[in-house]
Amino acid sequence: MSAELWRRSASALAAAVRDGAATAEAAVESGWEGPAAVWESTVHAVVHADRGARAAGALAAGETGGRGALQGVPVIVKDNLCTLDYPTTCGSKILAGYHPPYDATVIRRLRAAGAVVTAKGNMDEFAMGSSTEFSAFGPTRNPYDPSRVPGGSSGGPAAAVAYGLAPLGLGSDTGGSVRQPAAFCGVYGLKPTYGRLSRYGLVAFGSSLDQVGIFARHAGDVALAYGVLAGNDRFDATTRPDPAPDVSGWDDGVAGLRFGWPENLWGAGVEAEVVDGLEAAAGWLERAGARRVPLQFLPGEYSVATYYLVATAEASSNLARFDGVRYGFRAATTPDLRALYTRTRSEGFGPEVQRRILLGTYALSAGYYDAYYLTAQRARARIRDEYRNAFRSCDCLLMPASPTLPFRLGEKTDDPLAMYLSDIFTIGANLAGIPGLSVPVGLSRDRLPRAVQLVGPEDGEPVLLRAARAIETRGARAPQEPEFAWPTKG
Repeated sequence: MSAELWRRSASALAAAVRDGAATAEAAVESGWEGPAAVWESTVHAVVHADRGARAAGALAAGETGGRGALQGVPVIVKDNLCTLDYPTTCGSKILAGYHPPYDATVIRRLRAAGAVVTAKGNMDEFAMGSSTEFSAFGPTRNPYDPSRVPGGSSGGPAAAVAYGLAPLGLGSDTGGSVRQPAAFCGVYGLKPTYGRLSRYGLVAFGSSLDQVGIFARHAGDVALAYGVLAGNDRFDATTRPDPAPDVSGWDDGVAGLRFGWPENLWGAGVEAEVVDGLEAAAGWLERAGARRVPLQFLPGEYSVATYYLVATAEASSNLARFDGVRYGFRAATTPDLRALYTRTRSEGFGPEVQRRILLGTYALSAGYYDAYYLTAQRARARIRDEYRNAFRSCDCLLMPASPTLPFRLGEKTDDPLAMYLSDIFTIGANLAGIPGLSVPVGLSRDRLPRAVQLVGPEDGEPVLLRAARAIETRGARAPQEPEFAWPTKG
């Protein structure tokens, strides 16, 4: 039976464990015995796996009386979320072998709901990248085409959920690092409203932008995980004190919903198959009762420059703690403290992390702070206003998740600007603190995943999930079982 459990949705798997039709151990190991045995050596989605830790988690989930919403469900989590039973290394040499002394809040909430952390997923070092090629553990590959990237920086969890290791994954999204890899791997990827999921135990990149996000193969599983994880946390002062929005109506339909259609955004540089996916999704929404609202939308024109000033400035500050003194990698004996700092950070950080630290330090330096960082903050305020204005005429926006389909490994590693532009459609939601959801819309002619992105106002997750469900069912008004286009080994 375990050989087939990995195909089930998280909700169906949890129901089977609660009802005694499956054991938690079988639910967790099914992904390893089936798809991981076929895919993992090629895809390299996992960086830390421990059979003993999985077994202990499954034993705890299988205790008599376990009735959690995620009872027995395996979850793969990004390598920048603190876990007691696995290392947390952020894909970096500088944290090699580091074991946190506590679980992140989202990890504690997963376990409290009966879920089992099945592995830690690969990532771009310190979440800085859009392809999962900048990892000290080597790149992750796209399961639909191993010559292509899975997106980043949360490419490991996205790829693992896509090939079937687990029905749910957690990543972090600072500028699109959940939504873009979800799009490239053909799964759902939610970046919630800023402050709805606790960041306690998430290793910081850009603190005003970071948010824990959710991967799943079905829209209903995104809603299920959000219901478990969202809420105030006394350990994170940036979490919101009021109750999180109720997403239980994710299957209630979209009759009367208005979705914004900012067609001016997908001109030059956006691949034709991406636009075809947008047209298909718009048609499905309209068939389900939603209404298209054409509008002009501006933030994409200046959000990239704004983001890469704010994010790198915050990274420069946050990553100052990795100095070879308190924990993690330390360079060989040096004559003085300054030399220790220099050698440790030069040897421990990869080139992309060093590039962003240097950019951020420059933007914050005396004489340039006003010209760069403060100007970026003013632009950020304008971006928020642009989104607020858009949502006066629509309930959500339908737009690309990425300008391209998955690109080839090595195609953009030597061109940082081209890599940064991969996030042009996702970074605005982080700057504005609003939710975004990547939704798969089938495969391209070359059998590569295609996706669209839904963006909503603050606490707009219920609307996004209802729209995602309408796209998932291809606009059918009657409820139906979701389908998933599994990758094929060829």
